[in-house]
Amino acid sequence: MGERKRLSRWYFGGLGSAGAACCTHPLDLLKVHLQTQQEGKLSLLRLTVNIVKQQGILALYNGLSASLLRQLTYSTTRFGIYEVVKQAVAPSGGDISFMVRVGIASVAGAAGGFVGTPGDMINVRMQNDIKLPPESRRNYKHALDGLIRVYQEEGARRLFAGASTATSRAVLMTVGQLSFYDQVKMTLLAHGFSDNLTTHFLSSLTAGAVATTLTQPLDVLKTRAMNAKPGEFKSIWHIITYTAKLGPLGFFKGYVPAFVRLGPHTILTFVFLEQLRKNFGFLAPE
Repeated sequence: MGERKRLSRWYFGGLGSAGAACCTHPLDLLKVHLQTQQEGKLSLLRLTVNIVKQQGILALYNGLSASLLRQLTYSTTRFGIYEVVKQAVAPSGGDISFMVRVGIASVAGAAGGFVGTPGDMINVRMQNDIKLPPESRRNYKHALDGLIRVYQEEGARRLFAGASTATSRAVLMTVGQLSFYDQVKMTLLAHGFSDNLTTHFLSSLTAGAVATTLTQPLDVLKTRAMNAKPGEFKSIWHIITYTAKLGPLGFFKGYVPAFVRLGPHTILTFVFLEQLRKNFGFLAPE
């Protein structure tokens, strides 16, 4: 009988994601700025310099409370469902086929995407606020203030604006991150790697690249949908045709900053998650 595995608790993914969000928030903010400028004039560096010059270094942390709200709703749900179902399928932490992992990740992602939509919407709005002229700014004090004000000013349904794109994106994101992370890690362990930081780093880097490629077109559409003024776009098809005017690469706008953010975010999430699992996880049954 080999050594019993330590398994993750359902909420470790949410905690790992929240920790990672604190580290990567400025890149997330820059990604939203790049995607919402239609002409695409400013480079990443130029944009960063402009924001710091005009509003100071702390402006890069605008809307951190919304980022944390989003991770604690969206990621806790998707990691929680994925982990619980995975442990139900293989209680002793044994191998599960890749297609089963993809199936579990899809369901977990859809649930997480839906639950996380309000937090995501407030996140996008708070980050984008500094680009608007002062009279048009929403000026949410923090994430909860944003939720309450959207509910009061625009109604409960508006909190779930963009839920269909956010949910589709979350499915692709969760398949890219969770099932590919597990698969790559399993492959590396089978080829003589040990369960250490190197393995976690390589697995999460691969998962981050796959997830960015799968989600980028939807991410562009979702950011536009959430940021739109009421009535600006008639339907999701309207947003697609509007984006297509920029050519096929319009759907991958902001890919580099998206990977530069999602790569480290994925790596940090899984590194934190693995540390929690190794130190505070529970032993798999015999």
